[in-house]
Amino acid sequence: MATGRTHRPATRSRGIPEATVARLPLYLRALTALSERSVPTVSSEELAAAAGVNSAKLRKDFSYLGSYGTRGVGYDVEYLVYQISRELGLTQDWPVVIVGIGNLGAALANYGGFASRGFRVAALIDADPAMAGKPVAGIAVQHTDELEKIITDNGVSIGVIATPAGAAQQVCDRLVAAGVTSILNFAPTVLSVPEGVDVRKVDLSIELQILAFHEQRKAGEEASSQDAAQPVTPPVRPAPGAEDGHDDSDRKGPDGDVPAVMPA
Repeated sequence: MATGRTHRPATRSRGIPEATVARLPLYLRALTALSERSVPTVSSEELAAAAGVNSAKLRKDFSYLGSYGTRGVGYDVEYLVYQISRELGLTQDWPVVIVGIGNLGAALANYGGFASRGFRVAALIDADPAMAGKPVAGIAVQHTDELEKIITDNGVSIGVIATPAGAAQQVCDRLVAAGVTSILNFAPTVLSVPEGVDVRKVDLSIELQILAFHEQRKAGEEASSQDAAQPVTPPVRPAPGAEDGHDDSDRKGPDGDVPAVMPA
């Protein structure tokens, strides 16, 4: 079966911007939730809020798909689900291999969202001979010696790398040489690939570091806000004459001012 390699999503040929492509799965997730609740139509404002974007950006994104809502009615949910699924290439079966069946690889293998979104886990591959034949998520793990044959036999064009960093580039090279043209990389390293191969990197530690930055900034802003709320005590001005060590408080004139000329 080689459908994964002969059919590509239509997004590039249609000239849809990468930023829009990155938001399409967000819209699809929100629309799928609406479909499961049998909601027939949705306004751009409601869908934008569910997807976490502004409505103007959503309408612009949908214009690239040739989809325009009906004034006063909104968008047809089922049609949008089909339309976005088609653009993302999810109306066909995409066989996927996962390489590296440690804790993370096993968790990915057990993820139920693959099948419901058009992806079929065709094989689980690991370099540890002790893992060979061991069932994970109902699939027997195969040794990396079989990698090329597995890819060819299953028509795989998408590979998932969940190996340690040190092994990731070698695995990547073998996947590409065998015909894989899209890679989802969970290994904490940057992969080098030839032109025509797409890599998406998922680094949980980097995401946590970014969250830590935002938490630190929020804490700093809160501290600054608290400091700004503290009452400011005005500076105490010395009494006239105090600068030179004299107190003029007992030399004031009848109107309360210090006389310009002191009496002899």
